[in-house]
Amino acid sequence: MRYDLPDLRLVAAIADTGSLTRAAEQVHLAPSSASHRLTQLEAALGTPLFVRHARGLTPTPAGESLFRHARQVFAQLEQMHADLAPYASSLNSQVTVFANTNAINCFLPEDLGDFLREHPQIRVSLEEQPSPAIIQAVAAGQVDIGVVAADAGLSGVETRPYRQDRLVLILPPGHPLAEKSELAFADVLAEPFVCLHAGSAIHTFMMNHAARLGGRLDVRIQVRSFSAVCRMVAGGVGIGMVPRSAAVDSVKTIEISDAWAPRDLQLCVRSRSTLGSAAAALFDHLARKGGAVSVGVTPEGPTGR
Repeated sequence: MRYDLPDLRLVAAIADTGSLTRAAEQVHLAPSSASHRLTQLEAALGTPLFVRHARGLTPTPAGESLFRHARQVFAQLEQMHADLAPYASSLNSQVTVFANTNAINCFLPEDLGDFLREHPQIRVSLEEQPSPAIIQAVAAGQVDIGVVAADAGLSGVETRPYRQDRLVLILPPGHPLAEKSELAFADVLAEPFVCLHAGSAIHTFMMNHAARLGGRLDVRIQVRSFSAVCRMVAGGVGIGMVPRSAAVDSVKTIEISDAWAPRDLQLCVRSRSTLGSAAAALFDHLARKGGAVSVGVTPEGPTGR
């Protein structure tokens, strides 16, 4: 079954306005043409998309579903236009970067800011993903540069060290466990947690490790940034897990004894030698920020922890 963009725009306009006449005007169609398009679309689908009544049109469940998908299509088209726009002007360099939560929240804002001030003709598309998904995308050539945790299984990609960090537990100062110097993740599974939002890389990481321990996190509240996690913990909402670089003085920081707590970050590319000039410049800039001195290939993945 084929869907034309004008049909999707018409469905979206009807759902927005509740009127075929106003929707037709919005998408620059004659009312009769809009009515014919809608009838043909419903016939092709084999189900009505709208309920007709005296005050206008109301989406059926099928109409709601099509409207929801149409909005996603339009959002993807807008992103495509934004990605292609630099190529239609003198701003003809686009670099795609996938990074984990730690890198995006703690290090990349300043490092990318420095780079983009020095290279105003370059545009960067930055997306947060879990480390395993980043490595897969880089190895497949879908992404120019990845920033991942060093223990994520770096097989078959070229890497350079980027930053060193460590996951820590943060607790309200008066919490019964606040006097501990070190805790295992298993020791706090029963505690209520303040977490980043579902879908964030670190949220997925925490949930997976809890499941491996045979437990399940008691997520009391989800927020959008490490700063918000710290503020909620300081307010006594629960405990949290953040990179040490994101912890603040208003919370008590406790070391995590688990072997995965160190979260040293690595830059990874499919091949440094085949990067475009803009991506190579950004890769080298980030490597310098991390104090890297050489490129290495890790055919067997990382060793150690």
